[in-house]
Amino acid sequence: MKENIIAGLDIGSTEIRLVVGQHKNTGEGEELQIIGAVKVPSEGINKGAVKSIEDVTSSVSACLEKAERLVGIPIDSVWVSINSPHIKCEKSRGVVAVGKSDGEISSEDVGRALEAAQALSVPPNYEILHVIPVKFTVDNQEDIKDPVGMTGVRLEVETLIIQGLTSQIKNLTKAIFRTDLDIEDLVLSPLAAAEAVIGSKQKELGAALVNIGASTTSLAIFEEGELLHTAVIPIGSEHITADIAIGLRCPINLADRVKKEIGSALSDNFNKKDEIDVSELAKEEDAEGEIKTVNRKYLAQIIGARVEEIFEKIDYEFKSIERSGMLPGGVFLIGGGTKLENIVEVAKKCLRLPVSLGVNKNVASIIDKVNDTGYLNALGLVVWGNKLSENIGRSVLKLPGGVDVGRGVKKLKDWFKSLIP
Repeated sequence: MKENIIAGLDIGSTEIRLVVGQHKNTGEGEELQIIGAVKVPSEGINKGAVKSIEDVTSSVSACLEKAERLVGIPIDSVWVSINSPHIKCEKSRGVVAVGKSDGEISSEDVGRALEAAQALSVPPNYEILHVIPVKFTVDNQEDIKDPVGMTGVRLEVETLIIQGLTSQIKNLTKAIFRTDLDIEDLVLSPLAAAEAVIGSKQKELGAALVNIGASTTSLAIFEEGELLHTAVIPIGSEHITADIAIGLRCPINLADRVKKEIGSALSDNFNKKDEIDVSELAKEEDAEGEIKTVNRKYLAQIIGARVEEIFEKIDYEFKSIERSGMLPGGVFLIGGGTKLENIVEVAKKCLRLPVSLGVNKNVASIIDKVNDTGYLNALGLVVWGNKLSENIGRSVLKLPGGVDVGRGVKKLKDWFKSLIP
């Protein structure tokens, strides 16, 4: 029973979410079904970085306990998302000679080419998280997706190397290992979420996934089925809340309620006389006398300015790889920060692309809340883990996004064990 469990742990700055999937026999073969989804408030994390190992450990423990009570099965290991503004994405090439005398390319040759691509100068305080093959060249034939079985003398691979800050990775893994959970792997959050949200046709045409969290916004851009670029921007929905608190001169907890319940990202929908009574909300948040009415147009202008800034920074990332306004598959928005009214309209205007809220397209679920945009990250981790466990022993190219994974976490496990007396 336990072997069929796959769990995705999404550690955010305000909430920790855990989604649990299980392989079930439906009569037509094995199928992944989501059997549990829980969340707890997050402590000790800010902008994707651990600020207090003790607080993160206790938050993860509380989330794990809640999930185990819900599904009634112990959870031993998790796939964990990592989402830090210090993530770096670099291109690298690797070239090897084909090993066999008859010139047939084997998966070992592909593995050697990927290893050769990793021989780039990684800064001393960084380590490699993912090695993602983008395309191969066999002799002079370019743009090959899977060279295994082809014939040639020289194999070249172009890869994206995603690197994370070593100290942040170690702190995160240490906090999770302290709960006696095993880490299957660390996955960059937009890569995992794309597995649940973006279809293969959109990835082929060119699409992007944008995850707007509390303190960071991460994105992954795909084209021809491969990852083109990824980035983490250090702005999120908490910055919108802070702007409202300053603009309305009200406490931060009341600003958050105002944002969620009457906020809009589009000021054109209101006129200057649109006032709304918030005295009831102020009473609920123990802020009576602070503020009685809010001008909806003014509120929408505050929110809209920050939302536009977020999408301008996203468009800057698109421009950096010459894809601004050129992703016909569209942009998919996920994360807790996407619950703002009219955010899709603002995104369409700023990015000049088709934009929609991300939905769970690929997984059967008996739990409705897992389709909420805030849970799609953790759900993506379950899909990612499922694909990897199905493909164990197969070619690296059969993994999600063609990713070569696992080495970094094994090193961290060994390092953590060495600390235990």
